[in-house]
Amino acid sequence: MKEKNNIHFERRKYVLGGVATLVILIYIARLFALQLMSEDYKKNADSNAFLKRIQFPARGAITDRNGKLLVYNQPAYDIMIVMNEAEGIDTLDLCQSLGITKEWFDKRMSEIRDRKRNPGFSKYTQQIFMSQLSAEDFSSFQEKLFRFPGFYIQRRSIRQYNDEHAAHILGDVGEVGPKEIEADDYYQSGDYIGTQGVERSYEKQLRGVKGSEILLRDANGRIKGKYQNGKFDEAPVPGKNLTLSIDIELQALGERLMKGKLGSIVAIEPSTGEVLCLVSSPTYDPRLMVGRQRGKNHRQLSNDPMKPLLNRAISGRYPPGSTFKTSQGLTFLQEGIITPTGTRYPCSRGFRLGSLTVGCHGHPAPLPLVPAIATSCNGYFCWGLYHMMSNRQKYPTVQDAMTTWKDYMVSMGFGYPLGIDLPGENRGMIPNADYYDKNYKGSWNGVTIISIAIGQGEVCLTPLQIANLGATIANRGYFYTPHVVKEIQGEPLDTLYTTKRYTKVSPQNYEYIVEGMRHAVTGGTCRAANTSMYEVCGKTGTAQNRGHDHSAFMGFAPKDKPKIAVAVYVENGGFGAVFGVPIGALIMEQYINGKLSPESEAKAKAFENRSINYGTSSR
Repeated sequence: MKEKNNIHFERRKYVLGGVATLVILIYIARLFALQLMSEDYKKNADSNAFLKRIQFPARGAITDRNGKLLVYNQPAYDIMIVMNEAEGIDTLDLCQSLGITKEWFDKRMSEIRDRKRNPGFSKYTQQIFMSQLSAEDFSSFQEKLFRFPGFYIQRRSIRQYNDEHAAHILGDVGEVGPKEIEADDYYQSGDYIGTQGVERSYEKQLRGVKGSEILLRDANGRIKGKYQNGKFDEAPVPGKNLTLSIDIELQALGERLMKGKLGSIVAIEPSTGEVLCLVSSPTYDPRLMVGRQRGKNHRQLSNDPMKPLLNRAISGRYPPGSTFKTSQGLTFLQEGIITPTGTRYPCSRGFRLGSLTVGCHGHPAPLPLVPAIATSCNGYFCWGLYHMMSNRQKYPTVQDAMTTWKDYMVSMGFGYPLGIDLPGENRGMIPNADYYDKNYKGSWNGVTIISIAIGQGEVCLTPLQIANLGATIANRGYFYTPHVVKEIQGEPLDTLYTTKRYTKVSPQNYEYIVEGMRHAVTGGTCRAANTSMYEVCGKTGTAQNRGHDHSAFMGFAPKDKPKIAVAVYVENGGFGAVFGVPIGALIMEQYINGKLSPESEAKAKAFENRSINYGTSSR
């Protein structure tokens, strides 16, 4: 019996010893987790002695192609808070010192603690309380800062815009949201990020790299200096400067000419694809998007029925009208549907086949390709498309013909985004065989879709795509992807912007289109663009619309070794010759000559004062 008790006692001893050992191990593991694994414990411990202060880099400056400064930085100050140090402060005194209400204070403190809105929240690290104090407000508050433990002032820079132009190109900078913080650990609550324009497209180049400094604090939290004389500090790396391809004087002229109108002007240097101006009207002053009134101003612009925040140059979808006929002539030539001089089509005030009529203005007929371009003959291009869609020797089915047609359009930069270095580019609309099979249940032919031959029907392009068509014709068959940044400091441009993109049409066929566009200026629909200073080539467009027709122009100059290709699109502006041609002519003169003649300046002022009463017409 005694032996059994001894065995039982021995077993209990081992069990109790195991339990005690387990408790000790759990305790050690918990201490390890708290001291080495827990970020909160580490932050709490560090915060007693150290203050890690972020050093924000200067954001890269932005200049135009001629070196004129467009965007720069100026100092601003943020009020930061460390929550576990700010307990027991006199909130009424703080609110009076900052000119805020107690309600605003409570709401802001709640927002800071909300981990959904502020994913990086920790009560041991600095959080932004109020941003973008002016130098005057900073000086006033700094004198009282000692009364508010847990509050600090952090210096950073904010954007400044030199003038009122190019808002859609430059974009703006705003405070990051939860999605940006989650997507990129570079950001934390209160940081700023590019939200539109090149500020957004080139955010990583512009923002630079943050630095930091580690400061020592005493038991009362007072700053005593740098830890080990700054041995572990990291200097910020400034953002890279951008040189835009934009000529800001040309941009300013374009915005003047489009005052009181809806639409766009896009000008491109054909030899490089550099965008010389990109006007969207109405526009707004980029300086409205700076400072603590940014949110209020943005709401007002968002609620404006004329949609000034919409970048019509790259996001607007429009029927290209007769500017599109140039692409049709090129396609018919390359496919052998027409010959340059031998193919003559009738035009009895338009295209007539059975009960279908597509109207046209009066001009001599029948006529070959070059005069058809010059006079903008609807009949010629409708017959060309009809014969292409009906050619069963070349294309077994209408679907095959349509697919061939669509491939030509895509090669010319239509139907998909071109790839400009700005956010929000629209792809436009180029229909294909599947589209028509679905909409007409497989029963359709060249007559059904005849309106696409003259840039109507389902076809829609952006003003950027129309301007790029002009650049492609100027180059006789190739283009560079349009881009608004000419140079990035210390970094090459993406090869996308330095590689030629060839169409499916041979260069010799482009010469006939060039000749037709030249005749349009010397004796056709673009006579208002004619000048003795250089040879202009152009093509008007009058795009049908539910309200008044849209006025369009696409052209380039000089004819040989062209320096500029331009597209003008004025919503509800009527015939292409009314607004499109004269505005395009002024843009070309300003860029090629560097200034307008006195006579042209008078014309510019007249267009600047010439508004369109849109009322309730379609936009």
